[in-house]
Amino acid sequence: MNCRQNKTAGSTFSAPLTPFTMNLPQLTRKYSLLFFAISAFSLAACNMPSRVVASPTLNVTQAYQTVEARLTEAISRTPTISPTRPIPTSTREQASPSPTQLVQTVTPENTQPSADCDQAAPGVPIDVTIPDDTILAPGESFIKTWRLQNAGTCTWSSSYALAWFSGEQLGANPEVPLSVTTEPGQSVDLSVEMTAPETPGTYQGWWKLRNPSGSLFGIGPNNDSGFWVRIIVEGTLGSTVTPTITETSEPALTPTAGAQVSGSATLQFRDLYDLDRNEINDFGEDLSYEEVDLKHNLIPIDNTLLAAAGSNQPSMTTCQGMNLSSEPVTVDNLVGNYFCYQTNMSLPGWLYINALDPENGNLNVQIFTWLIP
Repeated sequence: MNCRQNKTAGSTFSAPLTPFTMNLPQLTRKYSLLFFAISAFSLAACNMPSRVVASPTLNVTQAYQTVEARLTEAISRTPTISPTRPIPTSTREQASPSPTQLVQTVTPENTQPSADCDQAAPGVPIDVTIPDDTILAPGESFIKTWRLQNAGTCTWSSSYALAWFSGEQLGANPEVPLSVTTEPGQSVDLSVEMTAPETPGTYQGWWKLRNPSGSLFGIGPNNDSGFWVRIIVEGTLGSTVTPTITETSEPALTPTAGAQVSGSATLQFRDLYDLDRNEINDFGEDLSYEEVDLKHNLIPIDNTLLAAAGSNQPSMTTCQGMNLSSEPVTVDNLVGNYFCYQTNMSLPGWLYINALDPENGNLNVQIFTWLIP
């Protein structure tokens, strides 16, 4: 058979579909149908008997149409996948974090005085006027004067004051500003006008010092002990009683010419006291403070001698002329009294019983030890 076909008049010529004239879907479908047709024909040929028998003519066109219909149906059932739309990106600018604000920290100035700023010590003697148990008439006016030493590091100015804080006020102003400036180490006499009650009896009031910030401080090892006035009112209203007033011109706590040492101390039970240096529980003790049979005793040790000297401050000559002893001395009823002593270094001096706390037994004393040339 001649592969070329001649055109005849009146016939319509259709150009054959070639790979160059078909698009990709058409090409795919054409070859798929051809593949199925050939496969069907091959399977039929393989099942033919060895004898050549007449077989019905294969209707290729019908097979082609059947395969095409099946492919079309399969394609129509395939779900169409739409391309995923990109998620739009927000173009709005995010708020930038605010810059860190610097907060200036202001450290307040330390307005509290140091621990050793405000300290007081008893003067010598502490009771310049109206010693303890002075007898007064009912309603009698009097002036109480204490002698105190500035034992701290701050100057006492007129911003400081005497302040009543406990006990009987005895008609006094609750605060009395200091009238003189007292430098550290100096002593000062502080006075308050008072009035005895109209009813007979024993009256006692406690006082302290007040600093410019309003804090109270006193005497003693913790600077919190008050100093006091104690009087006895006797007689009837309008009577006159001459009070016993003890005044002294002895030097204050600051050592002066002729003084080995002077000062105050608060003793607790079993404390050892050095009268040559005014030190507690250190080298060279002269006295031991002990409780014996519920009584408070000063016991001389290491050749120290002691003797009671009464309520008036003794002189060096008086103490040197007294009959001193190494026997213990009970001090329970001797508050406000003096003792003469001779230290283990053979120096004379006096000791004043300033206060005795009945609750804890603490004993506050003042001493003055003379230096013998």
